[in-house]
Amino acid sequence: MIEQRRQGHSHMFVPLVLVSERLAVLALTLLAGRCSKDALVMTAIKKPCAPDCLAGKVAIITGASRGIGEAIAYRFAAAGAKVVVSARTLHDGDHALAGGIENVVDTILAEGGQALAVRADIALPEHRQHLIEATQKAFGKVDILVNNAAVTYFEQVAQFREKHYKLMFCVQVEAPFDLAQRVLTGMVERRSGAILNISSHAAIHPAKDGGGRGGTVYGMCKAALERFSTGLASEVYAKGIAVNVISPGLVATPGVLHHNLINDETPAERVTPIEHMAEACLRLVHGDARSLTGRVTYAADIMNEFQLSPVTLPPIQGV
Repeated sequence: MIEQRRQGHSHMFVPLVLVSERLAVLALTLLAGRCSKDALVMTAIKKPCAPDCLAGKVAIITGASRGIGEAIAYRFAAAGAKVVVSARTLHDGDHALAGGIENVVDTILAEGGQALAVRADIALPEHRQHLIEATQKAFGKVDILVNNAAVTYFEQVAQFREKHYKLMFCVQVEAPFDLAQRVLTGMVERRSGAILNISSHAAIHPAKDGGGRGGTVYGMCKAALERFSTGLASEVYAKGIAVNVISPGLVATPGVLHHNLINDETPAERVTPIEHMAEACLRLVHGDARSLTGRVTYAADIMNEFQLSPVTLPPIQGV
C-alpha cells in the first residue's frame, strides 16, 4: 500500500604587415576577454554553497529513510529545498534497520524546513508514478532528483539467485532510469534541473586476484548507473540540466554496519563522514549546469575541489 504525508568597413589599402599586427592584437584582445570570462565562471563554480542555495527548489530523494539518503534530505532542507523523502519504511521500527521516512520528515519540520513523506517501493512502476504525482501535487514540478535507493545481496555469481539479480537491477538501474524519464519533460521545458545518482566504489573494476565477497552484481549495477549518468548528461547538456553520479566511500550507515563493511580493521582514511557526502551532493545539484555535469566523482574529491566545509546535521537514525 502506498502512503504519503505533509507536506561599416573601409576599402583603403593597408600594408600586409599592419593587417597582421592588427589581427594579432585583435586575437589577443579576444583571448584575454575569453580568459577573463572563463575565469569568472570558474570562480563562480568554485564558490561554496550559499545558505539558501536551494530555496524554492523541489527535490525528491529515494532511499531516504536512513543513512545517506536521510543525510542528503537534511542538508537539502537546510539549504531551502522542499524535500520529498521516499522509501519503503514509514516509521522507525517497521524494519530491521533503524529509520523511517516519517521520522526524517518530523526532524526536518522541527528544524523549520519543508518536507513530504511518500512511502514507495521503487521496484514497482506504479509506486514510482505515484511518487512523482504526489510530489507535484504537494510542491509542484520536480527540480532535483536524487536516486539513492539500493538493495544489495552479497552472493557470488555461481550461487546468485535470479530473484535477487532482478530486484537489484530493477532498484538500482531501471528505477533511476524511469524516474529520470518522468522528471525530464518538466526540466527540459524549464531548461533547468539536476539529477544526481548515488553510486559506489564497487563500480570500479576489481583486481583479478582480489577474490571478493560476492559484490559482482552490485558493482555491475553501479557501473551501469554510472554509464547511464554520463550518457544522459551528454543528451541534455544544452538544455540546462546537470546529471552527475557520486560515490561516498565507506559511510557508517545502518546498512554498511549490518553487512560489517566497516569494522575494527577498516583504515580510518577509507571511511567518509556522512556529513561530507551530504555536502558534496548539495554542491552537485545547483549552479551552472553546463559547468558541473557529466561527472563520475567521489565525495572526498568534491569536498577537496570546492574546499567545502560540512555543516552539522541532525542525528542520523541508527548511526
